[in-house]
Amino acid sequence: MSSSRPGTLYVVATPIGHRDDISARAIETLRKVAVIAAEDTRHTRPLLQHLGIDTPLVALHDHNERTAVDALVERLRQGDDVALVSDAGTPLISDPGFRLVRAVRAAGLKASPVPGPSAVVAALSVAGLPSDRFIFEGFLPAKGGARRSRLTELAGESRTLIFYESSHRIVECLEDMREVFGAAREAVMARELTKLFETVLGAPLGELVERVTADPNQQKGEFVVMVAGREAGEDERLAEGLRVFGILKEELPPAKAAKLAAAITGAPRKALYGA
Repeated sequence: MSSSRPGTLYVVATPIGHRDDISARAIETLRKVAVIAAEDTRHTRPLLQHLGIDTPLVALHDHNERTAVDALVERLRQGDDVALVSDAGTPLISDPGFRLVRAVRAAGLKASPVPGPSAVVAALSVAGLPSDRFIFEGFLPAKGGARRSRLTELAGESRTLIFYESSHRIVECLEDMREVFGAAREAVMARELTKLFETVLGAPLGELVERVTADPNQQKGEFVVMVAGREAGEDERLAEGLRVFGILKEELPPAKAAKLAAAITGAPRKALYGA
């Protein structure tokens, strides 16, 4: 209901899988606002029905965000409270909503978080990788060349790396990580978090690629891939890889020599071949 005061935009986290993970405050907020802006109303409506919430829904996604923002900001100016939700987890984390929050703040209106589930934090909490410093990279480029180029830029990063990936690219993504980071680099793949078939697989990238490739069930669902940062010992591993590569390339084509040297020493194949 409109009033003399401006409304508030509530950025509401929703479950990433298990519906009971939603907070009591999130439920109360979704009930009391005038409208809920959802990434996909078809996805959000069943959750609201499960919670017994009949608040009206409007769509806010990548294709209409520019035009929908003005209407939502005007509703806030008129005194309506608005909730922003994504399909799952915390909005704006690789999801639409950035333009709306920026416009709300630019208009001098209030944007307030209602925190809760996040696939990034949930995955990191059970990965067993260093979590004091990390980088969230979201989705890597879909095309192989661009993906490997971006991974190469991150190869020297010492912080834990976190990525989202889709089911139809997970194998290729892990293979590219093995090539760029080296087969010995520790990694964890979290799949279908909080859902029925939740799995968390941790292993050196060389072993992880083999396990996922051999099991089609591990290629289904939604993925968070975490890779340990570069350690000081990797410099010694690369040096040994270059030594072995130098021997093998006297008898083998460079590409094959690099592949074998990488398999023997755990050094990144791309770095060996590039040398």
